[in-house]
Amino acid sequence: MLGGMDPRQMKKMMKQMGISQEEIPAKEVIIRTDNKEMVISNPQVVKVKMGGQDSFQIVGEVSEREVGEKQESEPVKFSKEDVDIIVAQTNCTEEQAEAALKSEGDIAKAILKLKK
Repeated sequence: MLGGMDPRQMKKMMKQMGISQEEIPAKEVIIRTDNKEMVISNPQVVKVKMGGQDSFQIVGEVSEREVGEKQESEPVKFSKEDVDIIVAQTNCTEEQAEAALKSEGDIAKAILKLKK
């Protein structure tokens, strides 16, 4: 019991006040400032919607790093639809479209590159 109130009563009262909560299954949260990043690993993230505004409550293991530090980049992921769009827009082959997507990492940039 929270403050002598049943959790079900608390949820009902929050709903009546127009407050909703949603748990976000995040893997990592990064907060960037001009000169550093705060990385929150293994986070528990709750999104609270109240009065038309979203707030986030984040709990986890915090570490900091300077902005200039090297970060591991994830491989570029793209779908068959992405390749088909590029082929349709540029009349290139699928292989050329895939190569442009891998190098540019963005559909629009890949199309512009192939149209040059």
